[in-house]
Amino acid sequence: MKLNYRNTIYVGLIFLIISMFWQTYDLLIARTLIDKFGLNQTWSGIVMAFDNIMAVILLPVFGALSDKSNNKKGKRTPYIIVGTILSAFAFMALAYTDYIQTLNIQATDIIEEHYDVAFDSMADVNETSHWYLVVDNMSIEREESYALGYISKVKFDEWEITIKDPILSILDGDGSTLDTRELSTVKDYYYRYLSERAWEVTSGNLPNLIVFASILFIALVAMTIYRSPAVALMPDITIKPLRSKANAVITLMGAIGGITAIYVIMLSGLNRHDYDNHVFVYIFIGVLMILILGLFLWKVKEPELVKQQQETSEKLGLYKGIYSKTESTPQMTLKRRWSLYFLLASVFLLFCGYNAVMSKMADYLPKVLNLNFYDFPFIVAQAFVIASIMPIGILSMTLGRKKTVMLGMIILAGALSSVYFLQENQPWITAGIIAIAGTGLTMISINTYVMVVEMSRGDIGRYTGYYYAASMTAQIFTPILSGILMDHYGRLILFPYATVFVALSLVTMIFVKHGETKKINRNLLEVFDVE
Repeated sequence: MKLNYRNTIYVGLIFLIISMFWQTYDLLIARTLIDKFGLNQTWSGIVMAFDNIMAVILLPVFGALSDKSNNKKGKRTPYIIVGTILSAFAFMALAYTDYIQTLNIQATDIIEEHYDVAFDSMADVNETSHWYLVVDNMSIEREESYALGYISKVKFDEWEITIKDPILSILDGDGSTLDTRELSTVKDYYYRYLSERAWEVTSGNLPNLIVFASILFIALVAMTIYRSPAVALMPDITIKPLRSKANAVITLMGAIGGITAIYVIMLSGLNRHDYDNHVFVYIFIGVLMILILGLFLWKVKEPELVKQQQETSEKLGLYKGIYSKTESTPQMTLKRRWSLYFLLASVFLLFCGYNAVMSKMADYLPKVLNLNFYDFPFIVAQAFVIASIMPIGILSMTLGRKKTVMLGMIILAGALSSVYFLQENQPWITAGIIAIAGTGLTMISINTYVMVVEMSRGDIGRYTGYYYAASMTAQIFTPILSGILMDHYGRLILFPYATVFVALSLVTMIFVKHGETKKINRNLLEVFDVE
C-alpha cells in the first residue's frame, strides 16, 4: 500500500513535457498573434481555440485506440513516442516564422517611433500630457499613411472613431493625471492601434502567417496523439486507492515543467516591452522535450509496471466484490451516469474560467498591471504552488476527493475575483494572489481526473478522453467569448469573467455523488504484512 514514488516520477516525465509545451505556448503564442501578427483579442482567441477543436475530436479517439492497442512497448508508450517527437520538431520549426515576422516589424517605425515612446521608462504614463503627445505622434503617422495611400479613407475614419476619439474623451476629463481604470482603458485603445499597425505589416506578407499557423496546427495535432494515452498511463500502473496521491506526484512533475518553461523564457532575455524574436525559446524547449522523452523510455517499461499493478490489485481484492457480488467492473447506473455528467460539467465550467485567464495572462499582466510574468515574485509564487502539491495529495486522501475539489473551487474563485481590484506595479501582492489561485487549482486538478476514471469500467483511455473532451470544449469556447468581451469592454473584464465560471463549476460539483475511492478492507492488508 505504499506508492512507488520512483516509478510515478518517471511516468510523470511525460507530464513535465506536456506542461512545458503548454506553458510556453500560453506565454508566447497569444502575445505573438496580437503584438507581431496584429490579430485582435477575438481572432487571437479563435486561433488559441483551434487546438482545442482538434483535441475534442481526437483525444477520445486516441484514448480509445490506446485502450485497444497491443504493442510490445505497451498500450500507451507508442503514442507517447510519436506524439512527442512530432510536436517537438514542429515547435522548433515555429522559430523560423517568428524570426521572419519579428524582422518585418523591426523594419517599420512601430517600435522605435511609437511603442518605445509611449512606454518610455522615463515618462510618467499617468500624466495626461504624456498621452496627448502619444496621440499627436499617432495622428501624424496615420495622416501620412493615408496621404501616401497605405491605408484607405475608411480605415483612417475607423481609426479616428474607434481609437483616437475615445482616448481624447478620457484625456479631456478633469485632472492632469489618470486613475488606474482610465489609464488601463487608454492603454487598451493604444495597444489596439499597435495591433492594427502590425496587421498592416502582416497583410503585406500573408504567406508567413499561413506557414506559422500550419506549423502550429501540426504541433497541436501531435500533442493530441499522446495526451490521453500519457494521462491514462498513471492509473494503468497505480492501484485505485493511491491514484490521488500518484496524481499529486504527476501534478508536481507538470508544475516543474511549467516553471522550467518560465525559466527558459526568462533566461532568454525576453522583455515585456520588446518585440524580440523567440527563436531560442522554441528550439530549446523542443530539444528539451526530446531529451526528456529519451529518459522516460529508458526508465519506464510500461508492460512490467502494468503487470505489477494488476497483481497488487488482485491481492487486495480491488477487482472483486467492490461494486456488486457478480460484477468485477462498476455498473453504469443512472445515478452514476448523472454523477459523471455533472462532474464533466464542472470540468467544463472550471476550464472556461481557468483557460480564459491562462490564454490571456501574458497579455494582461504587462498591459494592465505593468508586470512581467518572469519577474522574481512570480517565480516564488510558482515555487509555493509546487511545494503545496504533495500536502494537497495527502489532504485529498484524508478529506475526500469531492470536498477537496469544492474547497479548491472556493479558494480559486476568491483569488480570481480579487485580481480586478489590483493596482499597477504591485508584484508581490499579485504574485501572492496567483499563488493562492494556483493552490486552489491544484486541489481541483489532482482530484477531478481520478474521479472521472474511477467511474470507468476498465476502459481508462476512453474516460480520459471524456475528461479532456470536456476541458478542451471549454477551451474552444472560452478564448473566443472572453476575447469578444475584452474587445468590447477592455482587458479588465477578464478576471470577473473567470470568477463567474469557477463559481458555476462549484454549483454543478454539489450534485456529483460518485468518484471517491473504495476503502480497502484492513484484513486484506495482511497480504502485505502492513500495520
